[in-house]
This record gives sequence, C-alpha cells and structure tokens, in this order.
Amino acid sequence: MATKTPGEFLKEISSGKFQPVYYFFGEDDYRIIEAEKYLASQFIPDLQLITNYRRFDGKKTACADLQAEMAVYPMLGEKQLIAVTNIQNYKKEDIDKILRMLTPVDPNRIVVLSSPADKAPKKKSAFYRNMTTAVMSIEFNKLTDIEVRRMVHRKLEKNNLKIDPEALTLLTELIAGNRGALEAEADKLLNYKEEGQTVTLEDIREVAAGYQAYTVFTLADHIIEGQSKKVLQQIEKLIADGNSPTGILYFLGLHFISLYKVKNNKQLEAHRRWLTYRFRSQAEKYENEQLEDILIEIARTDADLRKGKLKPALVLEALALKLTGETRNQ
Repeated sequence: MATKTPGEFLKEISSGKFQPVYYFFGEDDYRIIEAEKYLASQFIPDLQLITNYRRFDGKKTACADLQAEMAVYPMLGEKQLIAVTNIQNYKKEDIDKILRMLTPVDPNRIVVLSSPADKAPKKKSAFYRNMTTAVMSIEFNKLTDIEVRRMVHRKLEKNNLKIDPEALTLLTELIAGNRGALEAEADKLLNYKEEGQTVTLEDIREVAAGYQAYTVFTLADHIIEGQSKKVLQQIEKLIADGNSPTGILYFLGLHFISLYKVKNNKQLEAHRRWLTYRFRSQAEKYENEQLEDILIEIARTDADLRKGKLKPALVLEALALKLTGETRNQ
C-alpha cells in the first residue's frame, strides 16, 4: 500500500472512507496523536468513545496480552478503535500475528499502529518496508514554514488579531514546524493580546516559550562553526538586550545538557521536547567526551562568575572563545 500524506488521510476520513488498519509515523508526535483522536471521533459514536477507544503501548504490553484484548469484540456490533503505539517494539513475527487477527476485515473495528517520532523507522529498513506494504501508512512530518505562517495567520485572524511580519518570522522560527508548539504559542498570544490589537516582535520575545532557547541556539550554532567573531557579537547583543552574563551562561548550560541528553537518547523535559530535532542536528557534530568537556568548562565558568573577581562579560567571552576552539588555536 502507498504511504499517504496527512492531507490525503483527512480527505478520506471526511468523506467517510476508513481503512481497517493504519500505521502512523513521522517527525511530529502531536500530529500523530491528534490524527488518532480525530479518527476515533469520526469513526466511533460519542457515547461509545470512552469504552470503545482503547490505547496500548508496545513497550508495556506483551504481544499475547494485546492479542487477548483484540480477541474481545464490542457487543451488538458497536464500533471500536484500538491504538497501539511503539509498535516497533514487537518482533516481526509478533506483528504478523497481530495483522493476521485482522483478517477477515471487520467493518466495525479500526486498528491504528504507530511509532513515536524518536522511533520513526528509516525508509530503507525492513520494518518500514514491511509496515508500508502491509497496511495504509500515514507520515506526519513537521509543518513547513509556509504552513506555519498560514495556520498562525488563520488562528489569529479568527480571533481578530493581526501580527507584524517580523513577529511572524520569529514565531515561525521558534515553532520550528511543530504543530503542538504552534497551538500552544498561538493560544498564549490570544490570552496576552486584546481583540483588535497587533502582535509585535516584542510580544513574541516576552510571551513565547523558547525565545531564550532560540537565541542560545544561534549562539551555539556560531560556537559549533568556530565563528569567534559572530560568537562575541551575539554575546554583546544578548547583554545589550538586557540579558545578564550569568543568565546567558545558565541557558548555554541547559542547551549543552540537552545536546548531551539527545546524543544519548535521553528524553528532554516536556517544555523542551518540541526542540529535540534541532538539538539532534547540533549533537551529531560532537562526541560524548567533547560534550562532557564543554559541560565541565561551563561549570568552571559558573564558579568563576560566582567569585566575582573578573568582569562577568569578560569571563563569558573567554568561555565562548574556548568553546569555539579559538584559545586552543592561539
């Protein structure tokens, strides 16, 4: 079977066409979960949703237990949706057993198999080929910048709000294609601004979660690229904008801790999880030992700042140059 886009999937569902089995995967967990909920709401009558929408986790549910649950059919022809996340945790023979239970097709039941974003299969893997061949597969990737801009505009205009072009550009960068982040940030702006007002660049800096993380992302990019001049300019700009050297160091420390976690497949805090794919692209440029050395240097710099013997800005700049490799090359 062909892999379809979310748009094609929604079009089919809206027209009342349902497949007996789906496989959801991709980069955006929020879109996967929301698509599953939407499918359940369209297929199962409201009064049956609580009892007939069943969710299981392949990491916690043994295949035999899942089969036992699937063997129980709703009474009197009621409709049922069974969702199984982390399907990639099962062995191929277990997945084959699950799929065989779905033949012949029962028009009153839908099964949604899915993999979270951090476990999305590689396109060349046997698992990917097997799943996309056996069942209808939907790939939920990050939104494009154009899609983010369009959706933000639509959501704000619906509530009689406008947004400056510069503010929209920064918000799009912060959202980074994450649908969950888009919903959260748009809702915060709706609560922050009065009807008829315009969202400004300053509003985004004040309200949007991740703005500080975003500015540190830029600083980290310059550090990774070894661009010492840009690093110093970025630090100067951050301080001029009212950020203290200790505050910048704090967020820089959090940033490299996040890189270390992503590098070692550790889950980030909920409010930073939507930035995982951006952390991963930077983490790939380091070895574990390098990240550990950087964290040690940041801790030492924090101790120096606390002693207060040198100007904080100079201490921070010295660290930044060391991280770019500038001091090692001198």
